[in-house]
Amino acid sequence: MDYKTNKKMSRRIIIDKYEGNTHYNVHVIDSFGQEHHLGYYLLPPVVNKEAQEIWDNEVKREISPLSSAIHDLHQHDKKSGILRGNRDGLD
Repeated sequence: MDYKTNKKMSRRIIIDKYEGNTHYNVHVIDSFGQEHHLGYYLLPPVVNKEAQEIWDNEVKREISPLSSAIHDLHQHDKKSGILRGNRDGLD
């Protein structure tokens, strides 16, 4: 449970395969919402063991001050309307 928002966090396994691609891309998301990339597989993977290992040993990562500052600046840009659309083709 996320104590800040009182929401129950879910754990997920995401298996993607883009059209025309030959490999599957696998990500596991833990209860903190952190994404762990397990790799690329030629055949549809069986990832129960790897996912269970991540979930058994999950620890919330600390956010570095630099990451926090960049996130705050990005949120400020959104609120002030700087990141509205793709006006210059660079956003």
